[in-house]
Amino acid sequence: MAITAEKKGQKGRVPMPEQEPKVRARNFLEVPTGYTVKMAQEEAARCLQCKKPGCVAGCPVGVDIPGFIELIAQGDMTGAIRNLWSKNALPAVCGRVCPQEVQCEGKCIVGKKGEPVAIGNLERFCADYERENGSGELPPKASPTGKKVAVVGSGPSGLTVAGDLIVKGHDVTIYEAFHKPGGVLVYGIPEFRLPKAIVAQEVNFLARLGVSIQCNAVVGRTVSLDELFEEGYDAIYVGVGAGLPRFMNIPGENLVGILSANEYLTRANLMKAYKYPEVDTPIPIGKNVVVLGAGNVAMDSARTAMRLGAESVKIVYRRSREEMPARKAEIHHAEEEGIELFLLTNPTRYLGNDRGRLTGMECLRMELGEPDDSGRRRPVAVKGSEFELACDLCIVAVGSGANPLLTSETPDMQLNRWGNVVANPRTGKTTKKGVWAGGDIVTGAATVILAMGAGRDAADSMHDYLTLGW
Repeated sequence: MAITAEKKGQKGRVPMPEQEPKVRARNFLEVPTGYTVKMAQEEAARCLQCKKPGCVAGCPVGVDIPGFIELIAQGDMTGAIRNLWSKNALPAVCGRVCPQEVQCEGKCIVGKKGEPVAIGNLERFCADYERENGSGELPPKASPTGKKVAVVGSGPSGLTVAGDLIVKGHDVTIYEAFHKPGGVLVYGIPEFRLPKAIVAQEVNFLARLGVSIQCNAVVGRTVSLDELFEEGYDAIYVGVGAGLPRFMNIPGENLVGILSANEYLTRANLMKAYKYPEVDTPIPIGKNVVVLGAGNVAMDSARTAMRLGAESVKIVYRRSREEMPARKAEIHHAEEEGIELFLLTNPTRYLGNDRGRLTGMECLRMELGEPDDSGRRRPVAVKGSEFELACDLCIVAVGSGANPLLTSETPDMQLNRWGNVVANPRTGKTTKKGVWAGGDIVTGAATVILAMGAGRDAADSMHDYLTLGW
């Protein structure tokens, strides 16, 4: 049943149902429970169907947002998912983890006088409805071109490249270093925010299209890029991410009880430590946990620690709330779940006992000064403001660097001073002939949708190269 245009532009956004904070803080089930068909159609009816939609301009992969939303409002869910798939191979993922508030929803005209249309919620609904009720019919593929493409890494950018090139008629093989495909989607993002069954379904969609997926294949160690070319590949895409942990290099960093968010989340998510005792992957369980950083990875770490049984979890961040890089929704959910924010606070050294175990950290109060190179106001220490914070587990989530396993073994592929691959920002072409790159290995740690946008651009360039010889 279609919703009439009478409700278009209505101010009240249809809220997404969620688990109660006190309940969800101790389980790993997904926090938002999803729209019903009626909810989705009511929310879709708020879209004004702008002639020049700012939401599309704000989407890194150029989804026809008014188009798929109108189809939902009309009750054509099959048409809606087909519309989405034409631009986005991972709608169930993007609907859950994209920063819509600063991208598509941030440009929504309805949001000028009220709340923007819930584009992310509708994208998620569309993908979930197809998974639960759809026919499973695949989109059409072009005739085989006879060209072979290797995609190194199965994160968001690699999956996008594979999905785009397989439907264009090329033979595509993904090489993944871990034992499960999905990259950061499976090792970095917790179950309560992105269920692994959702990622598996999206990967399975590509496999059904004909993409070959080889796991436990560490390109750069088990095989080089040149050897892949020797095996008959015509083009290669490098999307190995930014999985090298960063620490703060302050005294006491070798105490037991300090670990990177990369390791912590990989153990909890990919290695399923959250399922103990069903799965016996070891993971430290802190009583008083401190997480350093304020991005989405920090929020994921803090919320995971709470679910694993911590009595107290604190986020320590050297800037103010306005500068926190995490999504507003993630900060809101974290606070609802009892996680404390220690803002304008900077750790200076870790404290330990005579057994070498972490017992706390010394911190300084900060105040904001002039903006730095990132445009955010630079934190300045307040003299004499030292204080101690008790903790028995510290998770360091202050960013990550370029994965060096492949790049260190490919001397003819130019890197910048941070170890990221140098690639054309419009096409993804690297300095090595026949090789493209994108996502975090090029930009540094960023968002899922930006990595997908880079994958989309690279796939278009690769297709031209494979078919026209550019």
